[in-house]
Amino acid sequence: MFAFTRTNFILVAIGMAIVIVGLVLMSGAGSTESAFNADIFSPLRIRVAPAVTFLGFVWIIAGIMYKKRDKEARP
Repeated sequence: MFAFTRTNFILVAIGMAIVIVGLVLMSGAGSTESAFNADIFSPLRIRVAPAVTFLGFVWIIAGIMYKKRDKEARP
């Protein structure tokens, strides 16, 4: 009846949590006009956080496309 099942919603919620974790990892103090903060170029903020965010979006897409297999449809 519905396009999504409970499993789809759970998978999408997990993906959204992963995206939020990635965005939190990217956030932090920036540089100002009077002081330079070298932490903005840390590997965590440049490489790890965008990868975590991307994997979260991939997880969301997989959660949307997930369909439970029917046992009757198998040969």
